[in-house]
Amino acid sequence: MAIVETRSTARVRLKAAVSGFLSGGVIGVAPACFVVGAILERWLVAAIGVALLVLNVIVVSVAGRLHRARNPRTPARTALAVIESRRAISGESANVPVEFVLTVAPDERSAYRVETRQDINLVDIPDYRPRDVVVVRYRPDEPWDVEIVTEPTEAWARRAATESVDSAPESALLAGPKDEGSFCLLGTLGLLLGAALVVLPFRADLFAAVDESTTTSSSSSTTTTMSDGFSWPTTSTTTSTTTSTVSGTASSEAMLSDGEMRRAAESLIKGMRTSSAAELTIEEHVMAVRGILGTPAAPGTAIDLNAVPYERLPGLVGVARTKLGITNPTSWRITFEPAPKPGVLTIHVSVTDAEGAKASLEADAQARITVRHPR
Repeated sequence: MAIVETRSTARVRLKAAVSGFLSGGVIGVAPACFVVGAILERWLVAAIGVALLVLNVIVVSVAGRLHRARNPRTPARTALAVIESRRAISGESANVPVEFVLTVAPDERSAYRVETRQDINLVDIPDYRPRDVVVVRYRPDEPWDVEIVTEPTEAWARRAATESVDSAPESALLAGPKDEGSFCLLGTLGLLLGAALVVLPFRADLFAAVDESTTTSSSSSTTTTMSDGFSWPTTSTTTSTTTSTVSGTASSEAMLSDGEMRRAAESLIKGMRTSSAAELTIEEHVMAVRGILGTPAAPGTAIDLNAVPYERLPGLVGVARTKLGITNPTSWRITFEPAPKPGVLTIHVSVTDAEGAKASLEADAQARITVRHPR
């Protein structure tokens, strides 16, 4: 029957348990605040988490120093002990852990038994036989903390060789306090509750952030060159819960040539596998499209690439270059703006000269000019 000796009173153990629970709670709150703040980009919350963690480290460090100052450990003392039993535990190094049962006979108190484990060199194990008297070091305030002195002083070695130690009864076996398990449990419980206190109020925002992040898939990039001279590289593909977009470009030496825009559009439709586009831009040598795969988010927000009057667009460019007051235009650009009503489309044609002067016009879905913006 083991006798547990400890200096801890019920009040001290309760204080330690509460401190462990609160410390675990702070440790749970601090990283939870940092993670939640980083995910939701609420940097004040993240800063609070870092501050709590630093504060907890400071408080624990100061409290430990104060405790050691108020309760200094008693210096270790030396005594004789007799080995009641030993059991070597297999090890992979030269020093083998050995479990000893000792009867310690201090000069100032009655003998008692204690269990201890100590690493002993494999060569020296035969020197520690049962019933051998050895020299040990122990602490009066923690008598279960015993260590065999492998190299005692000459005086103690002489005493161990000449004196004998009577075995203490098994009922005198001492063991240290076993409260660490419950304290660890309380600390873990505090950590989980602290993390929950932070995560639960922000759970709706966190789930929304996760849902938003899962609506985007990976990007892919391919390039295909058509036999007729057009090239359309698919630069990216972004997928959401209902639709996805695919971008492509087609190049030509003379986009204003007869039938050239139509051929470029058909090559893009074939490559992207869709005739719906969110954006369409035509310049002197490039046609760029951001296509829509699937159902558009709202009716009328997509451009039907097959319905664009490509054959009439060169004429609009010609009007913009000669009738809007730009003497020597150096570049032109056509953009398309779909209206909420299906089939309604606004075509914007702009020209620019070398000095940066601009002029533009607007046309409807049949390429009929509706508005002019001269220089």
